[in-house]
Amino acid sequence: MRHMLNPLDFSVEEIDRLLSLASDIEHNLPQYAHVCDGKKLATLFYEPSTRTRLSFESAMLSLGGSVLGFSSADSSSAAKGESVSDTIRTISCYADIAAMRHPKEGSALVASQMSSIPVINAGDGGHQHPTQTLTDLMTIRSLTGRLDHMTIGLCGDLKFGRTVHSLINAMVRYPDIRFVLIAPDELRVPSYIREDVLKANHIQFKEVNNLDEAMPELDILYMTRVQRERFFNEEDYIRLKDCYILDQKKMKLAKENMYVLHPLPRVNEISTEVDHDPRAAYFKQVQYGVYVRMALIMTLLEVEKPC
Repeated sequence: MRHMLNPLDFSVEEIDRLLSLASDIEHNLPQYAHVCDGKKLATLFYEPSTRTRLSFESAMLSLGGSVLGFSSADSSSAAKGESVSDTIRTISCYADIAAMRHPKEGSALVASQMSSIPVINAGDGGHQHPTQTLTDLMTIRSLTGRLDHMTIGLCGDLKFGRTVHSLINAMVRYPDIRFVLIAPDELRVPSYIREDVLKANHIQFKEVNNLDEAMPELDILYMTRVQRERFFNEEDYIRLKDCYILDQKKMKLAKENMYVLHPLPRVNEISTEVDHDPRAAYFKQVQYGVYVRMALIMTLLEVEKPC
């Protein structure tokens, strides 16, 4: 039995096979409509989510399975003080696979150690968000035809952004990847990412404050929102939330084949005028997220690809 807690849980070869399966699902969706008949997915969401939770539910329903679970800690026995360990041991009696989001780092690992069913980490605090990373990889590969030899700009909240941390961890395994880290000083990428991931893997990167100057050299721009829920101080959030706003004027500085990604939800860091630019890929990203989660569910449940 395998879990998906971290993008590094799967080798590069396994990731490539999973993305190929997701691509096959995209192009042959009706063939996969019953591969998970009789299987149940439990969605254990201890903090709010729209896209990730509904994407998991859509994925399982599209495979012919069913879904049960809760969408907030208040609507689960966690409100009564039940531990994650006890919850997952109970859920293991009801479902075949579980997707869990929790505000505390390491919670998915704890769940996996006590679970008798595969556990998918759907986000644990500011730590990891591996299925968003798989979605990002599929989006980049589908749009550019590759996952190597490119410059990726990461912009916004690089300190608390778990999607950013997961993507960096995943992309450093591919050849000739370069990062431009665009953030205010207060939201720079954490030192452990800088030292233990980027420098340790001899990855080219630079840290800048100015988005305009970075735009011309990027193949991918990955925007993130400044997350109010990660701040202890409301004044700091208000001061930093509008640091970077991508608009059409900035898009004119970019390459014609540069794509903009965003894990969503968006607040105001991407102007709605950018939505009409063919390089805006964040809503395509949402659709790719369903296909990649379908592929992951099949892989962890060891469901055979239809003939």
